[in-house]
Amino acid sequence: MKFKDYYETLGLQRTATQDEVKQAYRKLARKYHPDVSKLEDAEAHFKEVGEAYEVLKDPEKRAAYDRMGQNWKAGQDFQPPPNWDEGFEFSGAGPWGPADSGVGEGMFGADPSDFFEALFGQHARQSRARRRATQTRGEDHHAKILIDLEDAYKGARRSISLRIPRVDEQGHVTTHERTLDVTIPKGIREGQHLRLTGQGEVGGKDGQPGDLYLEIGVKPHPLFRVDGADVYLDLPVAPWEAALGDTVNVPTPDGSVQLNIPAGSVAGRKLRLKGKGIPGKVPGKIAGDLYVVLNIALPPAHTEAAKEAYRAMAEGFNFNPRSSLEGVSS
Repeated sequence: MKFKDYYETLGLQRTATQDEVKQAYRKLARKYHPDVSKLEDAEAHFKEVGEAYEVLKDPEKRAAYDRMGQNWKAGQDFQPPPNWDEGFEFSGAGPWGPADSGVGEGMFGADPSDFFEALFGQHARQSRARRRATQTRGEDHHAKILIDLEDAYKGARRSISLRIPRVDEQGHVTTHERTLDVTIPKGIREGQHLRLTGQGEVGGKDGQPGDLYLEIGVKPHPLFRVDGADVYLDLPVAPWEAALGDTVNVPTPDGSVQLNIPAGSVAGRKLRLKGKGIPGKVPGKIAGDLYVVLNIALPPAHTEAAKEAYRAMAEGFNFNPRSSLEGVSS
């Protein structure tokens, strides 16, 4: 997938005002409209222009795109960085605007590019799936936040800062920051949502405010990997611990535990610590498991004594690690 520079598509600088975005779109839409233009590739250009305008006309889409896109150039191979939309607060239950935004059905047709779909498609479908409860009730908002793995294990009270896109008096997109105190419940998992009642958009006359939905992500951890409610740890073990078996101390996000390594273990073997993954949200709810993946760590041969120990091993074992390759043609 290639990166799309929507500013380049519309012939704009990144400092362009919202009025300049609209003017550029109108000019190019007239130039490339299939009913008017004689160019062979007019329809493709018209679609590209419409897609760029769909993003840049919306302060919320534009602010998120600007944060992610400033380090990329048009045509570069691209994958969205992990959690690139974290910390932005957007209207709608999903982060890309109101339920009737018409993404995928509007000015650029029913087939948006892979680039647009990768960034905005899922969120647009989420926002279309929910509608306002009443005309006077404030719209719901959405934001993605990242929590520490330890907070999912134990629960926590955290202060979070969210950036809200706005258009200033000069027509430039800016962000306003607000801070909220949030209770992270024990056992919450990646992809789940916290609902903060009344923290969405202010309602109309006599109307109730909307709610704020916080989508939970888990920050990368130096030791652990998370898969749903399960947690994985790569554990280095010495060759003799794997061969002879041993009991070792193993870290978990909820404190250290003792782990029995069976004799004859090999690299890649997974040992399960039942119930030591992310806890259940309520008493009795099934907790995840913690899987310990064994890695054989070889001691360095940096002294003469260490080298002699390796020579003794070479003489003491009738072992060919490449025996499985013999007889296989290259």
